[in-house]
Amino acid sequence: MIIQYRHDLPDKEAFFRLFETTGWNEDYRVNQSELFQALQNSWYFISAYEENQLVGFGRIVSDGVLHAVLFDVIIHPDFQGCGIGRRITNDLVLKCVSHKIRDIQLFCARSKIGFYEQCGFVKRPDDSPGMEIKMKYPQI
Repeated sequence: MIIQYRHDLPDKEAFFRLFETTGWNEDYRVNQSELFQALQNSWYFISAYEENQLVGFGRIVSDGVLHAVLFDVIIHPDFQGCGIGRRITNDLVLKCVSHKIRDIQLFCARSKIGFYEQCGFVKRPDDSPGMEIKMKYPQI
């Protein structure tokens, strides 16, 4: 299996199909156009393809200086456990680090906390939402 990583927006329909694999749309009830608009408003994104099939994605919403939040790290169920999620998460974090963003937050499902802890994130107190990464920034 060869995975290619790209930083251009995925096809609207392909992303919607990937998004639908999460079950999140049962709550969001977003259509393809609304979802694509959200992607277009992102600060940074990365897509993973196996041949021409979109199998992974992640994005950052940020002010580019102080705050960044990682959203929509999605790996197609058939490709989970292959390292794609770790690669995408690392790429997103490195983008923030390269811009010296001081506050990197993560929006994730509770069932994925263990995975993100392995990527360097720490669980915030139960009375606080999300997770965050605390790290010393390497010299760039």
